[in-house]
Amino acid sequence: MIDIEKASELLNRYIRPQSFPVAVKMLHVGDELPPKARLPLRDLGSAITLCQGIAMARRNGWTVAIGRQDQCCPHGAFVMGFVPGKGYIDGSCAEAVGLAPKERFAATARHLSRLEPGKYACMVSAPLHRAAFQPDVLVIYGNPAQISRLVQASVVVTGGVLASSFSEGIACSAMIARPIASDSCQVVLAGAGDRCFALTQDHEMAFAIPSSKVESILQGLELGHEFAGHRYPTPFAMRLEGQLPQAYYRFLEMLNKEE
Repeated sequence: MIDIEKASELLNRYIRPQSFPVAVKMLHVGDELPPKARLPLRDLGSAITLCQGIAMARRNGWTVAIGRQDQCCPHGAFVMGFVPGKGYIDGSCAEAVGLAPKERFAATARHLSRLEPGKYACMVSAPLHRAAFQPDVLVIYGNPAQISRLVQASVVVTGGVLASSFSEGIACSAMIARPIASDSCQVVLAGAGDRCFALTQDHEMAFAIPSSKVESILQGLELGHEFAGHRYPTPFAMRLEGQLPQAYYRFLEMLNKEE
């Protein structure tokens, strides 16, 4: 079980993200929604993308629950298992609407991680410090230096390397489905939807942590900080003599000679 208060405190201490770390939970049919959860169709008046729901959590501090009817992205519907997805896998739907040739789209679909079709009814996202549930995945957005600290933390305890996979976009696959399906941390580049609809900025990328790895990541952050000198903000080696123009040295010399 994740200690939400501890996780929030340590992520803010060592990573200092500019937006809230996000807790993500997949709910089954019949599961109760968290208190104050917003349903896009009911409460916002329109369907949204999954990445918008995560952005609302990390930027606005909202708890957002997105089911099949609440989201408008075919990629999200496929990745979350909200639809059977046969026409997505073989590329026929994409070709029919003019998005891409059937064979090309099918090649991309084969490399995406997705959740079991029909298993989940809803994806809930909330700022970690306000999450009224145990998350399946934590998602932290940051700049490359901040994400580097999380990568360091992921390997400092066990050694080795962190393997992440990248496709042409569809960040919800790497951010939610892959960590759950593979039980592994992932470095995530913003996809086209994440940039366009969720307003992810040029300098931002993300790091996704499955629930089973949260404790080791927190331990890795502490160990890296204490013993390896890993920091954010990154400390600079500034104990060097300033190389100023020669005129400045003469200027200072003249000032020092004044009575």
